[in-house]
Amino acid sequence: MFKTLNTEYNFLGIEEELSSFEKSKVVILPIPYEATVSYGGGTAKGPDAILEASHYVEFYDEETGRQVHEELGVATVEPLNFSGLNEEDSLGIIYQASKKLLQHDKFVVALGGEHTISQALIVPFAEKYANLSILHIDAHSDLRHAYQGNKFSHASVMARVCEYLNPKNIVQAAIRAQCKEESEFIQQSGITTIYAHDIRGGKYKRLTKDWNDYAISKLTDEVYVTFDVDGFDPSIMPATGTPEPNGLYWDETMRLLKKLGKTKKVVGCDVVELAPINGLTHPNLTTAKLVSKMINYFVRYPQL
Repeated sequence: MFKTLNTEYNFLGIEEELSSFEKSKVVILPIPYEATVSYGGGTAKGPDAILEASHYVEFYDEETGRQVHEELGVATVEPLNFSGLNEEDSLGIIYQASKKLLQHDKFVVALGGEHTISQALIVPFAEKYANLSILHIDAHSDLRHAYQGNKFSHASVMARVCEYLNPKNIVQAAIRAQCKEESEFIQQSGITTIYAHDIRGGKYKRLTKDWNDYAISKLTDEVYVTFDVDGFDPSIMPATGTPEPNGLYWDETMRLLKKLGKTKKVVGCDVVELAPINGLTHPNLTTAKLVSKMINYFVRYPQL
């Protein structure tokens, strides 16, 4: 059985009665893994920063009218420990944790850590759901076969996912930085990539439909969401290793996630690549609020 964090340290600061593992449908899984980040570092501190900031997120969500901690129970398990482990063994630990939580029928929300963690997190979902699709929100395609000689790099995470999941079941949104080889792989493999410049240019807008409708239409019925916070514009998310201009803003992101929750079965998610900046708290709170919204939108989402 997983050990859980108490009210002082868990997500939202939830009292024990509503945050026990046994009684909670939602489980927050902190994964402070950092081995291959480029440019800026600090993602290993991301999970703690999100948990701390979450204590300043209201229990009540004014949009959905829910208090999910009361309705569902939200447990936060102890962070995974990678001390002394190499990359492959670390990914094995992540895989086993994800698999066990699914066996307990929990809705898993993983907090990274660098994006590399997602390749191991998603495997048990692909094993359970035969036609699983992925919504990948990110500034980068993360499709390099290897980066700086390392196939386990955060810049290669989606290339690893493509080794066990049909690339045609992957939808990427807000992409605005990639190498030529990644672009060629996208065209050859059938990945749906929605570029930021096309979003801004109105490429997918048709009367009452928008780019988010196009993205969702390319997904299967069962969806896993992996959200790199550099998918946000740096103006609202400066605390990440490789911020890229022309990213998503809060409202358009929430409209995408809300519509996804209403039209598809979201089976799990992760939020990665927060690299906290000392003295700058709003990115941590923004990420904590994002996690809260994802739970509200994805887990037994009501018809609003």
